[in-house]
Amino acid sequence: MKEKERLSLLELQEIIRDGVESAVPDKLWVRAEVASIQAKSNGHCYLELSESKEGRLVAKARAVIWKSIWFSLRKYFVEATGSELATGMQILARVQASYSELYGLTLVIDEIEPEFTLGAAEREKRKTIERLEKEGLTDKQKELELADLPYALAVVSAPDAAGFGDFCRHLEDNEYGFRFKVSLFPATMQGESAPESIVDALQQIEAKGGYDAALILRGGGSVLDLTCFDDYGLAFAIANCGIPVFTAIGHDRDYHVADMVAHDFVKTPTALADLFIDCIAAEDERISNFSNRLRMALATKISAMENVLSMLEQRIKANDPRNILTRGFSLVTDEKGVVVNSAAKLHRGQQLSILFADGSVKVEIIE
Repeated sequence: MKEKERLSLLELQEIIRDGVESAVPDKLWVRAEVASIQAKSNGHCYLELSESKEGRLVAKARAVIWKSIWFSLRKYFVEATGSELATGMQILARVQASYSELYGLTLVIDEIEPEFTLGAAEREKRKTIERLEKEGLTDKQKELELADLPYALAVVSAPDAAGFGDFCRHLEDNEYGFRFKVSLFPATMQGESAPESIVDALQQIEAKGGYDAALILRGGGSVLDLTCFDDYGLAFAIANCGIPVFTAIGHDRDYHVADMVAHDFVKTPTALADLFIDCIAAEDERISNFSNRLRMALATKISAMENVLSMLEQRIKANDPRNILTRGFSLVTDEKGVVVNSAAKLHRGQQLSILFADGSVKVEIIE
């Protein structure tokens, strides 16, 4: 039997290298997701790029941005997007395929298009909105009724976030002196792990119970920092939460899927504090107005009853026999006190009483 042709590993790798570099001799623009990224102390940045279809990983490759261009590329990306290059981002990168006999295939990146990343996030957001609308979840929260006096508030926020501190101070220092019960449920509010962390906090709130509303607080940030609030899983959890969910995420320019499916949303944590202060103040005013109306109605009723009593008193006085007696009349009664209104029923010797205006006398009939 003829001995099989044999290659060393190095020889095989050299063949593959020549094949790769001849097949892809030029730089190419490649779409991919950042599966991982790590900037090393030596100045180089190492990434793993991936592609998925229908939730299934279909391709992945190592990539590197050399120290010589990493600083300027990173600076340009941050200035354009307002965010660091991070795991989970969709990017459009210009790459040169490089094959090493020792390390295998590596894509050397020398440029990244920020606008593609921003556009990819917006496209994903639109797909999420369409899915939620199709499932009838966009208005589900708005069907819930908020308590007339919502004072027990469950807040989902990072514990040390400035926005959470602003919210608490604004709520406590309200001009009316209203008091609220605020409970913090800590969560990660940025990055790839944020949606799952916030969903977990919402589940804890529902499990504990006793809250009038759940509040999701996050101060401002870049467009890409806040894309976690466009996550379908988070929006699904908000829409199906059993109590009203309010959001205060970002600034005036921001509007997220989480805002869209929430019971209501405002732009800042302090504005959310004002919303609940105003809610209590409105109910307080309503109760005060009701009390005033009740007091006025009672006063009117009492006045009317006093007038009736006054008229009855006048009628009684007008019909009081004593008033008739002052005009010169007298009243005759028999021994039993029965008024005598006819002489025909009287007899000699009968005792009578005659009542005058200033007193009475007893008499006996002689004739």
